Amino acid sequence: MNEISETVDAIGLLCPLPVLKARKRLKPLPSGAVLQLLADDPAAVIDVPHFCNEAGHTLVEITEADGHQVYLVRKGG
Repeated sequence: MNEISETVDAIGLLCPLPVLKARKRLKPLPSGAVLQLLADDPAAVIDVPHFCNEAGHTLVEITEADGHQVYLVRKGG
């Protein structure tokens, strides 16, 4: 079960803003917390997995919703 701790709405923002907002919101969360990131920037499909890989977080899933993507990121640590 992926209990969502926080949601970042980055719809309408261009990269790198969705990733920067996600990074900022993840910082205070405990290890294992799940962040839901909403983004519609086509580059986010590349940038978010790369960010997770670099920062040691787990990209749990990417789903398509009404004209945007929903990323679930589990904080590493």
